[in-house]
Amino acid sequence: MPRLLEVESGRVLAPGEILVEGDRISAVGPSVPHQAGAQIIDLGDTTLLPGLIDAHVHLFLHPGAEDLQTVEESVPQRTVLAILAARDDLMAGFTAERDMGTEGAGSADTAVRDAINKGLIPGPRLRISGNAIDILGGHEDANRFNPEQHVLSNATYANSADEIVAAIRQQHKEGSDFVKIYETGPDVMQGGALRTPYQYTAAQLSAAVEEAARFGGVVAVHAMGEPGTLYAAQAGVASIDHATQLSDETMRIMKSKNIPAVPTFAIFEYFMHESAARAAREGPFLEYKIKEFKRQVAAGIPFAVGSDVGPFPHGTQARELELMVKYGMKPLAVLQADMLNGARLLGWSGQIGQLKPGFYADIVAVPGSPLEDITAVEHVSFVMKGGIIERMPQALR
Repeated sequence: MPRLLEVESGRVLAPGEILVEGDRISAVGPSVPHQAGAQIIDLGDTTLLPGLIDAHVHLFLHPGAEDLQTVEESVPQRTVLAILAARDDLMAGFTAERDMGTEGAGSADTAVRDAINKGLIPGPRLRISGNAIDILGGHEDANRFNPEQHVLSNATYANSADEIVAAIRQQHKEGSDFVKIYETGPDVMQGGALRTPYQYTAAQLSAAVEEAARFGGVVAVHAMGEPGTLYAAQAGVASIDHATQLSDETMRIMKSKNIPAVPTFAIFEYFMHESAARAAREGPFLEYKIKEFKRQVAAGIPFAVGSDVGPFPHGTQARELELMVKYGMKPLAVLQADMLNGARLLGWSGQIGQLKPGFYADIVAVPGSPLEDITAVEHVSFVMKGGIIERMPQALR
């Protein structure tokens, strides 16, 4: 019989059973009612977990030169690949995700989200941002191309508070759930420390936060370091993604406002193995990031789990949880960051992230105990989303 992890308390029920009725969990415990005619699935020596949550994905990217993908591949082609990416992520146990920008594919993620919600294609529950927002010449602009070719940015231009508000309104009209803003870049290491210019002031980010709140949305920022990370915290964003460099004051604000950092170690590790030249450039960044992460953990700031999957293969991003453990967090703390903080960040607290009555029946099974060996999350054998079995162990088919 399987075990069941109560994520909030860290308690393990052994055995653990779940009664699913429709798309919701109706009972959980060492034994639940076995109703007449109910399908009984015994997953054997496994641990049952809530569905994994990835708070930073790019469904519209795949391995290879990112800038060339966005130039050479049409939006319909990229949408087909995004559909396949969503399926791969779901089969790996990620039942909810936050798509952090289509990288030049506009609001195409609206179609992917809506098709998933209608049951037309398999995929996680999605919160989508549409195109991200960036300044002229910013982090995602086409800065390395011949300007006479007028290559489009991978994000939507906004150079003032008024333009940010206009961009947010246009994206929300096209279906976005939240706002993704690039706040820093380009990044360089100088004298053993990160240097990264900010793109928007705290006042400009505050205008974005206020506009998003008007329709019930939030703002997430790509922010590698100071002072952009401080401005983001002061503005009250929902999350600071990458968060490689955080000052003491920034961390104080993050704790007081419950703003999680989303470290995205997996993408850094992937780039380290991409080529010798890439490793030489990324090595100092990763070394610095690990040192700073340990300081952040010691400071007690909140975290969520996001991998930045897309530039590396979809469906492999459970590695992010392992890296957060490797660099200083306890397995239970990482699982709580993923499921509890992830549910809150995606706006689904009380609905996903725990195996409790009334929650969506988003359930995965992993071998062994992830509290003892977090690598178990890389070996998901069973996936249920909203009461529908998406993946079943070969022996039980």
